[in-house]
Amino acid sequence: MHILLVEDDKVLAEGVSQMLREQGMLVDVVHHGRDAVFLAEQQNFSVMVLDIGLPDIDGFEVLRRLRKEKSNTVPVLLLTARDAILDRVSGFELGADDYLIKPFSTLELVARLKALVRRSSPKSVEIQLGKLAFDSVTKRAHVNGNSIELSAREWTILEYLLEHESRVVSKQQIIDAILQSDEDISVNAIEVYISRIRLKLTGAMVVIRTIRGFGYMLEEQTQIQ
Repeated sequence: MHILLVEDDKVLAEGVSQMLREQGMLVDVVHHGRDAVFLAEQQNFSVMVLDIGLPDIDGFEVLRRLRKEKSNTVPVLLLTARDAILDRVSGFELGADDYLIKPFSTLELVARLKALVRRSSPKSVEIQLGKLAFDSVTKRAHVNGNSIELSAREWTILEYLLEHESRVVSKQQIIDAILQSDEDISVNAIEVYISRIRLKLTGAMVVIRTIRGFGYMLEEQTQIQ
């Protein structure tokens, strides 16, 4: 993984880049938005970690220039101290792929970067997470090499959770994602499906955590402290 880290706080940038390098990633660091745009247009990065508050052009303007006429599709994770909803919405509308608020967990940052790269890879049809192998094209899933049987809705829910790995999704988001306009499903039914999926993932080193009051989050078991 080749990461472009755009962060004007040099102490933070050094700490984050060192941590990513310890994870086996190649990291380029710049402290200005114009430098980020230039490098992103010259090289193929796996993902960009982009601070919003930069000294020349801000992260939003960097995104505007990168996404102009869809000329650059590098996955972008916004890294910022801002927690306003409007900032998040603005970032996503401009083409950001994920959003992480400072201070953040090292494990969460690494997990999100890996998830972004996995989702953006056009050659990858099979997701490998823990001991789970999930192929969205052939519609086959294996745990420890053993095939698991999933109903159509269980499959769709698990696929949605994998696409949003290490991110909290609400029950309503799951309902909206899996249903056609003429269908209906209750929140209680989602709970039943999640319970069934959990049983089928036994031994996969993958867990679906219940986040009380918010929803669910799927992540690799080794990432849980």
